[in-house]
Formats: sequence, C-alpha cells, structure tokens
Amino acid sequence: MDTNRPRPHLSRRRILKGAALASVPCALLPDARAGAQETVDYPSAEWQPASADNYTPSSRSAAYAIDRVIIHVTEETYPDALAVFQDPQKKVSAHYLVRSADGHVAQCVREADIAWHAGNWDYNTRSIGIEHEGWVDQPAYFTNALYEQSAKLTAAVCAKYAIPKDREHIIGHYQVPGSDHTDPGPGWDWVRYLRLINFA
Repeated sequence: MDTNRPRPHLSRRRILKGAALASVPCALLPDARAGAQETVDYPSAEWQPASADNYTPSSRSAAYAIDRVIIHVTEETYPDALAVFQDPQKKVSAHYLVRSADGHVAQCVREADIAWHAGNWDYNTRSIGIEHEGWVDQPAYFTNALYEQSAKLTAAVCAKYAIPKDREHIIGHYQVPGSDHTDPGPGWDWVRYLRLINFA
C-alpha cells in the first residue's frame, strides 16, 4: 500500500451528502448490484444473464431432479448467441455458453431455473444446457480450449447432481425426443469429450 499518496479532501459538502444518503431507506436507493457480477453456480463462469422472458424460474433440484447434461452448438458467434439469449422475443436460453477461442464460460441462467434449450419441456426440467460457439459443419470451432473448459464445466455439474459421466446422461441436442436439431453434429468428438470429463 502506498502511504505517501495524498488523501482525498473531505469537504463539508461531501460529508453532508454521505450523511443524507445514509438516511435514505435501502429500498429507495438504486440497486447497487445492477451491472455487477452476479453470483454464479460455476466459479469460473462470467454472469451474462438471459432475458427473464426466456426461461422459467424454479427451485431445482427440489422441484425437479437434474439428471442429465445436454450439449448444444450455437450456429452463431459467441456474442450473437448472448444477444439471442438476452432478446425477450427469442424465447430461448441455455444455462451456459462456452466460447470457441479460449473456452471462456458464460452463465446465462441459474442452474436452479429451467432454461429453454432442449425443445422438450420434460428434458428442459431435468437438464443443464451447455451451448458451444460454432457450427455443426465446421468442427474447427471445437478447439482444445473449448473441449477442455466445457469438460471441466460438465464434470462439475455431474459431480454436483450425482449425474453419471456417460453418454446416457451427457447427450447431444439431437438425442432429445421430438428434436429436429442435429447439434452438436458429426464433428463433435464424443470419445475425447467423455475422456476429458472423466479426467477433469
């Protein structure tokens, strides 16, 4: 700590302003947390909240047991996928989004809430949805960093909810009953991904 720096001057006006604010009830003050980092469920994630119109508030795993992880590919860039989740007209979200270049993880919906990612209500209620930046026909987007960071995230989710780390419980969007989606596509390396999850 630099003790030689000059201290800020506390004027009479500044002191009175502080005293006036201290007397205002907290409920009338602007939310100090607005724009601040929300507490995330996965410590390495950055909070990037989806629109409240794009998921269902819940109290999982009390209200619904969480027993699987669903792997998605965005068919969008990372910033465009975040914008979609934040657009109240889109009616879609996922719990997490993993960036291709460096594996950075954004959390968009709390794990206790029901993200709208599977296209099947039953599967939405019982799963954590993880989107990955990229396109199903361009496996170059599935970088080492993306696989490694996604596998750590999935391993943490599986550990938290006692989900077996196998292909019956970690599935692709294309495996959801009634889905017309093909993601994560034939370029997704399931053998490598499961190995990374189990070693994470």
